[in-house]
Amino acid sequence: MATKTVQLLLTDNVDNLGIVGDVVTVKLGYARNYLLPRELATTPSDEKLAELAEKRAVAEKEQAALLEHRRGMISKIEGLDITILRSCNDIGHLYGSVTQQDVANALEELGFGVKAREVRLPFTIKRIDDFDVLVKFSKDLEANVKLHVKPDRTIEDDRDEMEFDNEGELIDPSIKRKQKEAEAAAAAAREEAASKEETSAAEGEDA
Repeated sequence: MATKTVQLLLTDNVDNLGIVGDVVTVKLGYARNYLLPRELATTPSDEKLAELAEKRAVAEKEQAALLEHRRGMISKIEGLDITILRSCNDIGHLYGSVTQQDVANALEELGFGVKAREVRLPFTIKRIDDFDVLVKFSKDLEANVKLHVKPDRTIEDDRDEMEFDNEGELIDPSIKRKQKEAEAAAAAAREEAASKEETSAAEGEDA
């Protein structure tokens, strides 16, 4: 079944949708449950467009200023190093996780006004390590920052022996140890079998 949509005239700025005076097409449910009850939109008409002309002019100036500000901020954020301290166990697993809001707060402390939804984490961060994090305001306005998640106490650094899967989950070292032991046992069994075959062959020749 086709999703029902409706055209509305925005009477105020709506994040990720448009600014006052824009005519947008949205899902009927979004219109009924959010935009119309909050008086953020109305039925389009020439009269309403004329009424909103002055308000739209102000919004356009604000949007232009915001865009310029974000461009300057992106140039400063690109390649920035930020550090977040977290409690963790002895193998670097966090008690909890680092969220988009945590990264946004860290950037805010450095003087960059970034909202949580503008922070794009590669996956749920649940360990002590370094991560590349994307800050994205729009399709053409984005920057990468280096996030250093460090322990809030001194722990024995044996991370060289730690391995993680593609989702950032710690691979249980006991599993890898058992795999190596099994591989070693199989190799030893093969060598023993080959040795027995050589011995049997030699005894046959002597006979």
